[in-house]
Amino acid sequence: MTEVFRSLRARGASARALGASGRARRIARGARPSLCAETGQATVELVAAVPALLLAALISLQLLAAGYALTLADGAAEAGALALAEGGSAAQAARDALPGWADGNVSVAVEGDEVIVHLRPPSPFGTIADHLAVTSMASARSAE
Repeated sequence: MTEVFRSLRARGASARALGASGRARRIARGARPSLCAETGQATVELVAAVPALLLAALISLQLLAAGYALTLADGAAEAGALALAEGGSAAQAARDALPGWADGNVSVAVEGDEVIVHLRPPSPFGTIADHLAVTSMASARSAE
């Protein structure tokens, strides 16, 4: 073990004796040259990861919006079916049960004793909203 230490000291001493610079001393001691240093690696990884994280967040929010739209469509179809059972306007009751943003994204159909609500979730991309559109149906029977 002492022979290894002596060998290392001798290399360091010879580099110093030759007037080597600090970099040559580090190389003589077995350190990696600064060309292979990993400075800035975390920054590069962060820059590469940010778009992936933003995409994952956008997908998650879009799926949450689709689930919210399904809940709203269920409530609107039920409200329309209750209005139909009472003899009122099912389409108007279903539209009144939805929030304001859904006015241009909803279609209500009344077929016999069924109320069908088709709702597009809010989305910054129209094509995605078309693919995630939800449909809910409720039936009503009159109390007579």
